[in-house]
Amino acid sequence: MELPKFVLADNTDFPEDIFIIHLDYPRFIINLKDDEVEFIDEPDDIDENELEAEMETLITAANEFYDREMERYEAQ
Repeated sequence: MELPKFVLADNTDFPEDIFIIHLDYPRFIINLKDDEVEFIDEPDDIDENELEAEMETLITAANEFYDREMERYEAQ
């Protein structure tokens, strides 16, 4: 099975929050309510500066994914 790079999630215990889950390495979850990032895989093989630069790119990609998904949802 091929998994998508990002998936959207919600949870009834957190009705105001929307989560984006990144399924490639390093796996992490972004809470769009406050932009908090929680790592599932702690990336220990990446230098701190490289990780920061990569996370900026991944968070931008996650936001673009969310915007595209919302456009598709609203078009239905």
